[in-house]
Amino acid sequence: MAASEQQLAIYKPVSDIFNNRLYNEVSVTYIQVYIQYIVICSNVYGIFRPVWGALNFRHLGIQQHLEHLVKISYFIILSAVIIITVISKHKCINMLTVSTSQTQTTTITSIKGGLQEGKRVIIIGRSLPDANRLHVNLQCGSDSDADIALHINPRYENDSAHVMYNTYKNGTWGSEQSTPDSPFFKDKLFAIEILVTKEAYKVCALFSCQHDYEHHIPITQVNTISVDQNIELEFIGYQNSVPPYKKELINGLKPDKSIVIYGIPNPDCKSIAINLRHRYGVAFHYQCRFEENAVVRNTHENGSWGLEEKSEGIPFIQGKFFQAKISCKAEQYDVSHRFTKLEDIDVIEVCGGLQLFSVQAI
Repeated sequence: MAASEQQLAIYKPVSDIFNNRLYNEVSVTYIQVYIQYIVICSNVYGIFRPVWGALNFRHLGIQQHLEHLVKISYFIILSAVIIITVISKHKCINMLTVSTSQTQTTTITSIKGGLQEGKRVIIIGRSLPDANRLHVNLQCGSDSDADIALHINPRYENDSAHVMYNTYKNGTWGSEQSTPDSPFFKDKLFAIEILVTKEAYKVCALFSCQHDYEHHIPITQVNTISVDQNIELEFIGYQNSVPPYKKELINGLKPDKSIVIYGIPNPDCKSIAINLRHRYGVAFHYQCRFEENAVVRNTHENGSWGLEEKSEGIPFIQGKFFQAKISCKAEQYDVSHRFTKLEDIDVIEVCGGLQLFSVQAI
């Protein structure tokens, strides 16, 4: 199979995102709530069933009616869950290093461990068509009056768009800095990258640096990202994982299951490898070799590698953010399965010269 037709992975640098929506996950929140509710119902029913039997209520039909009621509840709740999940536009943003809560006006994301020099924050979203102003903040806590180390404020005024930068400290705004060109277009997807350096925040979009904003608050105090409600979020990621990275696949890999990876290859990256592992070896090995401009696919079993498949061209760009989706089909990834016991594949491994933001199993 040609590289462009690979079923294993569809790689999207940020430039491709503006023509196609990012891959959206169906939220599992409703399913989790449903399962918890059913467990509670089952436990309550299990506790009181001996009592009903002891009291001999069966002749009154009470126990039978209760049994039917529980079964009907299962069906009604499951149907509601399916309908809500399909209709809802809610997206599950699964991140390695951030946790998110929603308020009436903003999305608050806690950065575990705070910011450090050399780290990157990636934010991908869509500005709503009726929005006149937006904001993305790096701030010190989630309180409404928290200090804001970096305030990114796109504005749409008089048929023009520009971005204002500022700091909010001790209850007072600083002097605004303005850039005439804005990467935030109404009702369009945008992707911004904030690189933390010793001297400043480097705000980049569309592969070019938009603005350097000097620090006015120590980066060690910054632990929260705040995003305006007029932004429909697709992804927030805070780079914090150093490869090699391993993620356990609960209950193994199954046909039609997907894995989504977000990361940035280092500028001097020589190779990146993605491995689907099982107890005794590697069921599938996918490696990008930058020096050879080639992709290699293989399997490692019984202590040795098999015959590798090699194709020219690499779907990554060094130094550029990417989204990778691995889709497993019943018959193949992008080559015929050499290891057929998919349920035994229980680990996804990512290694090589890259900064890793997120690995999601869906």
